[in-house]
Amino acid sequence: MADEIILLDFWPSMFGMKVRIALAEKGLKYEYRDEDLFNKGPLLLEMNPIHKKIPVLIHNGKPICESQIIVQYIDEVWKDKSPLLPSDPYHRAQARFWADYIDKKLHLLGQRLWRTKGEEQEANKEYIECLKLLEGELGDKPYFGGENFGFVDVNLMPYFSWLYVFEIAANFSIEAECPKLITWAKRCMEKESVSTSLPDRQKLYDFFLQLKKWHGIE
Repeated sequence: MADEIILLDFWPSMFGMKVRIALAEKGLKYEYRDEDLFNKGPLLLEMNPIHKKIPVLIHNGKPICESQIIVQYIDEVWKDKSPLLPSDPYHRAQARFWADYIDKKLHLLGQRLWRTKGEEQEANKEYIECLKLLEGELGDKPYFGGENFGFVDVNLMPYFSWLYVFEIAANFSIEAECPKLITWAKRCMEKESVSTSLPDRQKLYDFFLQLKKWHGIE
């Protein structure tokens, strides 16, 4: 009997994108349901009654919530193809650390780039410093985990899907500051699992303009 997999998501979500990449890496077929976050559907509220947020992976009727937890679940359940987390416990812990850092630090700084009035220069500086720290962790490796695309790459690539938006919004060039990260991102985009899981950047920018209007930012 085939697994029944449903993903409750919202297409511009960085957190949802990482789940889509992980599912694609494993070659898994699933039903995608785009949620209206202003009018949340009954299934989302039933499957994630605590946070009431996307993404939610429903595997054979059972919900798994929170994007990092979902990606780890996918990797553990379908472990025979394209492993994302290292087998070594120490390296696995390090991968989880950097993924957590990305979600907590980079996400917050990305929001500050366009939501903060009068502090744009400081927000830009902190964002670039965060990226340079990640670039240092990447070093000369093709991927964060070494020779193979893995857990940290899955977690970071969705933020680079918003790169075009942030560069225009904050008026800076990440390629000039972090060339190795841009080379890494281009390498990741050559993977079908990544390129087919991320939205068109112009569509994302159009959504961003609408998002600014919702927040009363011109």
